[in-house]
Order: sequence, then C-alpha cells, then structure tokens
Amino acid sequence: MDENSTKALLALGANLPGRAGSPRATVEAALDRLSADFPGRVRVSRLYETPAFPPGSGPPFVNGCAAIVWDGAPDLLLARLHEIEAAFGRARSGRWEPRVLDLDLIALGASVCPGPATQDAWRGLPSDRQRVLRPDTLVLPHPRLQDRAFVLVPLMDIAPGWRHPRTGRSVREMVASLPPADREAVRPIE
Repeated sequence: MDENSTKALLALGANLPGRAGSPRATVEAALDRLSADFPGRVRVSRLYETPAFPPGSGPPFVNGCAAIVWDGAPDLLLARLHEIEAAFGRARSGRWEPRVLDLDLIALGASVCPGPATQDAWRGLPSDRQRVLRPDTLVLPHPRLQDRAFVLVPLMDIAPGWRHPRTGRSVREMVASLPPADREAVRPIE
C-alpha cells in the first residue's frame, strides 16, 4: 500500500451466520470481496473474537480491520460498503444489534467530516444518548473510535501510528488508554 495515499480505515464484524456461512467465514469472504474490489490496495488485520457491544446484546463477534487506498468522497465509499453488506444479507434494522455483517468506515486519512464541531459533538456525546441518537450524516473519524477495543486492537495490526485528526492521539495511544479488561476481551482467532 502506498504510504502517501489516503487510507480509509474500515472495521468489519459479524456475529450471525449468513450467506457465506459462519461469522468468521462471512468476515473472511467480505475481506476477499474488498481485495477483489480494490486489488493491491488492501491491508488486513488478524481476526479477533470479541464480546458483543453493548455487553449482553448477542453472541460474540468476529472482528477485524482493513485499510484501503481511497481517493474518492467518503460517502461514495460508505455506499460501496453498504452494497457489500447487502450482498452478504445484511438488513439494517436497529442499532447495536446482532448482524450478519457490519462494515464501518472508521476514518479517511486526516479527514474530519462533516466538520470539526460536528465530529467533536458526536465524539463527546454521553453514553446514554449514544443508544438513542444516530447522526443523519457520515461523521469521520467514527465518533466512538477511541472507546472501542474491538476496533482499536485490530487497527494496531495495520495502522498503529494513525493519528486522530481532532485529538492527536495515535491508535497505539488510544489502545493503551483502554481499560485492561476491554483490551484483554479482544482475543486473536488462531
């Protein structure tokens, strides 16, 4: 991957069987699809088993991350990710529910979308409001990125030095600031 290109950081997850089989098979097939759609431009983390988020909301997930080169608009990439999810049988319903496949656009280089004030507001949203509110536009970097071990630990495999454009913290620093129990709950799949 060309280090001077814009990297789109993606999080992948599944905790229900789907058209491709088990959650692991689904995530692996989705990674194959990304590699086919973006030949020579994809880096992939190891796969991890993680507890469902929020706790008790379903079976464990298989999670991973990918970095791809993307020179287009973030909303076009997000639409492409939604097409891939749909091809694997994802039906969007509720928030934080079990799912066949989840492809999240976590960050696009140093882009802040739709702007700094909106990103800061969503990032600072209290936990009780996160459950009921959903932005009506793409917010980048993902506003919960710094809180989620199931995203940050796999990101360490492929982008440990990436820095959040609003906080200035690297993936490595964000992982180090997570509670130890959260980090330990993200286990590599052999």
